[in-house]
Amino acid sequence: MTFDASTIGQHNAPLIGVAPLMRRAFAGEDLSPIGQALLQRAQTYPNDANAYMDFSTVLQLTGNRDDALAVQSEAIMLQPRYTIPAAKPGGPTLLVLMGPGDLMANTPVEFLVEDSDVTLELLYLRADEDFPEEVPDHDVMLVGVAESEANQPLLARLIEYTANWPRPVLNRPQQIRMTSRDGLSAALRGLPQVEMPLSVRTTLGALKAVAAGTQPIESLLPDGGFPIIVRPLGSHAGTNLEKIDTPAALGAYLDKVAGPQFYISRFVDYRSADGMFRKYRVALIDGVPYICHYAISQNWMIHYLNAGMTESADKRAEEAAEMARFEQGFAVRHQAALAAIYARLGMEYLGIDCGEMPNGDLLIFEADNAMIVHAMDPEDMFPYKAPAMRKVFTAFRQLLAKSVG
Repeated sequence: MTFDASTIGQHNAPLIGVAPLMRRAFAGEDLSPIGQALLQRAQTYPNDANAYMDFSTVLQLTGNRDDALAVQSEAIMLQPRYTIPAAKPGGPTLLVLMGPGDLMANTPVEFLVEDSDVTLELLYLRADEDFPEEVPDHDVMLVGVAESEANQPLLARLIEYTANWPRPVLNRPQQIRMTSRDGLSAALRGLPQVEMPLSVRTTLGALKAVAAGTQPIESLLPDGGFPIIVRPLGSHAGTNLEKIDTPAALGAYLDKVAGPQFYISRFVDYRSADGMFRKYRVALIDGVPYICHYAISQNWMIHYLNAGMTESADKRAEEAAEMARFEQGFAVRHQAALAAIYARLGMEYLGIDCGEMPNGDLLIFEADNAMIVHAMDPEDMFPYKAPAMRKVFTAFRQLLAKSVG
């Protein structure tokens, strides 16, 4: 949607939503004027829930997470339901069950239906409050709540709440709960042509014993020892994620990183023959894989934004070639593995971050319903991305149509 200062200041103006605001932030626009206008509107009209919710989004996008969550909580107390109208007429209404939290707490569904004929009804629920007996009218329902330690109680309650839903349901909560780091590695264990190291949840005390040399790392990690990767429970986007080679290095890590619990797993060297690491982001929609991005880096911990894709024409050329041949290449090579993952997890919409092992196996880093897939990259630099993303969005729209029947 388009918006400007005059519309932002209007009482009960429509919800802007995450996608248009993130698009501006992604393009480098200063969101401060928008934030100021929303704040002034919320102060002038303290019952204007849309102003609070949009202001919360601006705060998140500008790095003010704690303030953002506080404002979001106010918005949800004012009104748990938010509507994003379709850009085109005639399409279905998708009800999305959401939980409170940051931009990684729920499926970023707005990007999947942006500029489409799908109307979104976003309904925020809390684990410690009664769920509504009546919900907005809809054709299909998506459980958008993502797995996290904070969301597990909400997902547990949603299992019974959604069990006999009168409309088609996508991504059942019991399936989403399986996508925790340890749950996912356990669920995918033993699948042919799939490599995913065990991810083990452990305590600070146990890791200190390993660091002190009084307990072997193998007692915590049945499938291997050092080097390991370690991160605190609840860590995302590589925060405090490190590769640890020795007990002494583990001790140094624990001295600087707080946390009562951690995830550990053995380190997997997935370098290609040229010494570079490569990571795919794939959307698995109704069991069919679609490429969303492909990053090349000299570092094992790859995030698309720090892989140097904007600085390297060669990397972009390789990504373009990989996207062009994805359906005849990657999707064929890993057809059996992806089919097994789809069967094991049972989720209609799933994001997968993965790589390829030197022996050809599919290496899974993460898989969940909260990975952002988008078409925000500048087309002059990434002209090959828009066609690939249109395939993703079309597939999601077809999933909705199939679900409605």
